[in-house]
Amino acid sequence: MENRESGILLHITSLCSKYGIGDLGQHAYEFVDFLKEGGQKLWQILPLNPTGFKDSPYQSFSTFAGNPLLICPEELVKWGLLKKSDLVDVPLFPEDKVDYGAIIKFKSAFTRTAYQRFVQLDAPLLKKAYDQFIEKNKAWLEDYSLFMALKLYFINERSKLEDTQGYQAFARLNKEYLTKEQLDDFYYGAVWQSWPEDIAGREEQALEKWKKELAEEIDYHHFLQFVFAKQFTRLKAYANKNDIKIIGDIPIFVALDSSDCWANATLFMLDEIGNPTGVAGVPPDYFSEDGQLWGNPLYNWDALKELDYTWWIERIGKALEFCDIVRIDHFRGFESYWQVPYGAKTARKGRWMPGPGKDLFEVIKDKMGDLPIIAEDLGIITSEVEKLRDEFDLPGMKVIQFGFDTGHHNEHMPHNFQTNHAIVYTGTHDNDTTIGWYENSSVEVQDQVRRYLNVSGKDIAWDIIRLAFLSIAQMAIVPIQDVLRLDESYRMNTPGTANGNWQYRLTPKALSKELAQQLKYLSTLSDRNIASGD
Repeated sequence: MENRESGILLHITSLCSKYGIGDLGQHAYEFVDFLKEGGQKLWQILPLNPTGFKDSPYQSFSTFAGNPLLICPEELVKWGLLKKSDLVDVPLFPEDKVDYGAIIKFKSAFTRTAYQRFVQLDAPLLKKAYDQFIEKNKAWLEDYSLFMALKLYFINERSKLEDTQGYQAFARLNKEYLTKEQLDDFYYGAVWQSWPEDIAGREEQALEKWKKELAEEIDYHHFLQFVFAKQFTRLKAYANKNDIKIIGDIPIFVALDSSDCWANATLFMLDEIGNPTGVAGVPPDYFSEDGQLWGNPLYNWDALKELDYTWWIERIGKALEFCDIVRIDHFRGFESYWQVPYGAKTARKGRWMPGPGKDLFEVIKDKMGDLPIIAEDLGIITSEVEKLRDEFDLPGMKVIQFGFDTGHHNEHMPHNFQTNHAIVYTGTHDNDTTIGWYENSSVEVQDQVRRYLNVSGKDIAWDIIRLAFLSIAQMAIVPIQDVLRLDESYRMNTPGTANGNWQYRLTPKALSKELAQQLKYLSTLSDRNIASGD
């Protein structure tokens, strides 16, 4: 049997840093040290891609690219691309949350300075590594960098004008689907469907024109991806050296406003002007009585199948370059997915549509072998979804907070776990913190929790952590907020809400030696603190 393991869910943006957002620098390495000292073997993160709408890592400009906001400026000083003096006048950012607007402005300034120095730098080995990176990743990198260059160009141009003929034309085509606020966001945020028709449709002459006109800006985005990859690869090597595996995250869907969608339009269900014929979401559930309206375009699975699912093969392969294990979010969408009409205000009026099923995973297995994939199998799960998961021996997820919803027969209660081939969570990034969940639960649920655990409820976060660690599940993962005994005001995401998410950050000195020893005690007690190979 494989070793039992445990770990912590903490996205990199949530790390400490004087630069306003967690990054790939010193504090990331210190967190690896904390995990090791606490007897943990797993570090789970959220998607690493550039964040788009409402700063969500699940609405990214690219499923292949890395998030430039995670680049550590101090590492660039070591490379000779920044001077210490460049980092003297750092704004006073909040310690406990991410202010994305201010961060983007600050980090863009220093990365552009670093790029200009890189262009002028006499460093043959670094330049050679850069050229090799571009060649290795050109299948997605060239489209992504052009996409970002175009997007920023049109944002800048449109910011100079209050209204244009282009806006009016875009509004006429989309007023049936979008509110006035959305029309403004789409046009002035330069969503690719709002670009001039020739470049939105990727006409060859337009592509060549813009590649020449925006050549320097394209190279700048190449540079950002090179730096991200170099810094993250070094961090992953350090984690692996210290017997820590990184669990990454692949959202099943991509954003409409993404280079993936623009560059591969035939792989998605889009109309002739690039609008979705239907969008993704989920029906009413635990998180929202109106369901969740994600708005992502849906896949043209027939077109993907004709290409032997190459795009998905490349996507998973890219994720595994940076992570040891990947969680595929909304796994049930491969069996069937909830299709909502484009322009709908809620996800209520959707319908279930068939996904690719085992056909996709047979190709993945044939081309890539058995992969370390976790199936996020939460929500409305049918026997068909379970069959697909089990046929390919993919571990599913159990969430203890869900276990107290429907009584003692609930599958998320540890005494009902049917197999150890699963990952148990106290809660996920979409859940309230355990303390927040407990305090907001009914008196009846609170009583059930106390009786089930035989506790007073005064230290409920750690009581639930102990329950997770002692379960039969092979892996146990705990959000850092539960480790720190934090209430609902510190949660990472509230599904169904558009604002105030993805901002949580650790405060300095939050991770103490005493806390590490408490974790080590529990992981040792539950046989989760065993060296690899023992």
